[in-house]
Amino acid sequence: MRRPNVVLICVDQWRGDALGCEGHPVAMTPHLDQLAAEGVRYSRTYAATPSCIASRAAMYTGLSQTSTKRVGYQDGVEWNYGVTIGSEFTHAGYQTQAIGKLHVYPERSQIGFQNVILHDGYLHFARKKPRDIGLVDDYIVWLREKTGDPRADYFDNGLNCNSQVARPWDKDESLHPSTWIVSEAQDFLRRRDTRKPFLLYLGFHRPHPPYDPPQWAFDQYMDIEMPPPPVGGWVDEVLSPLDDSWRADPNVAKLSGVALRRARAGYFGHISHIDLLINRFLETLEEYSLRQNTVICFVSDHGEMLGDHHAFRKVLPYEGSARVPLLLSGPGIPKHTVVSDQVVEQRDILPTLLDAAGLPEPIGIDGRSALPLAKHKGYPWREYLHGEHTAFGQSIHYLTDGHEKYVWWSGTGREQLFDLDSDPHELQDMHSSPMWRSRMVDALHDREEGFVKDGSLVPGRPVSPVLKNTYA
Repeated sequence: MRRPNVVLICVDQWRGDALGCEGHPVAMTPHLDQLAAEGVRYSRTYAATPSCIASRAAMYTGLSQTSTKRVGYQDGVEWNYGVTIGSEFTHAGYQTQAIGKLHVYPERSQIGFQNVILHDGYLHFARKKPRDIGLVDDYIVWLREKTGDPRADYFDNGLNCNSQVARPWDKDESLHPSTWIVSEAQDFLRRRDTRKPFLLYLGFHRPHPPYDPPQWAFDQYMDIEMPPPPVGGWVDEVLSPLDDSWRADPNVAKLSGVALRRARAGYFGHISHIDLLINRFLETLEEYSLRQNTVICFVSDHGEMLGDHHAFRKVLPYEGSARVPLLLSGPGIPKHTVVSDQVVEQRDILPTLLDAAGLPEPIGIDGRSALPLAKHKGYPWREYLHGEHTAFGQSIHYLTDGHEKYVWWSGTGREQLFDLDSDPHELQDMHSSPMWRSRMVDALHDREEGFVKDGSLVPGRPVSPVLKNTYA
């Protein structure tokens, strides 16, 4: 029997709750909801290190953050991993193609894929003049060819790549970067080697800012009544003393409710646009008679605070930032709605997709296949997940079993505890728990930073976004 094709769809900065099937009061995602209804939704999926590079390293390699050595955000660190999702499927005889955002370094690293068509979005590190951005961005070369303007850019609208300022896309919708991803994917289906199964990776840069969806997508959210973002009673004490980088664009973030409404309309507009584009791609799979033998996996690299607790962007351990969507559908996967509430992480993507394809798991990875969770109740799984991210001159660590979450700020020693079952928006800080503190000691006892001494957590230790130990 021929092995199934595999399509991994990775969106950027998509909150775990931003799906209609999650009961979100605003997000309209009918086609992703249908995908969830035909397979598995892992409702407690987290980014252990919730920012682009570190979480992608885990997803591509099956390794934890302490194995990738990436515990924060730092550009320009070379990727030297022997095992990746691209390499494993290539070695198994698959035709492997990546389209869109990879966010690796050097930017043209193929990380095991046979071919890469690249668009990482606006990366300050990659756009330093006089370097030609076209060397590391295939979309911008295509855009200039399509428009006939040698200076055309996705930055023509003036929106910064982490700003909360929103305005609709300033060009034809067919030229939008999200639309381009699916157009290239359709072209791959046309020209693929039909004698081989394929692994196709689609890396959407959105709904990450800039908040510039097509006009129709923006407009449909501007008049919708949106509940105010949740704000915990602990915010003034915990977040307000920090520098303003957690606000993304502090001047805009503090503006009127109109600015916030526009930002949210831009964010959810991206989500609805991508939802339709995914349906366009799935229909094309049907036209080629490929849908029934194709595993579809939909996931995000991390979330977006989007005003929760007056915060924006990612890196924080709270649900808006750290929890992500994960949907799985296709051959060998239950065809009816299954919801798993076990704690899954990006490191589990590689072994899960290999398992779905009937391929062996590489030795030495940290992730596990989550496929058995969809098939067997009571399947033995991890008790809890340890996550972290360097920010604000310290490291913010968290532990969660999907029901409770414990947070430890390494700079101040501040502890937080949330009951996610009764308080999913993390409004009430219960402060501490001896059990969770003991678990954090276990998670950090051998770390090079010296976070633990004599069985106790030690605040104030120096931190770095990349651990000193060399790659395995």
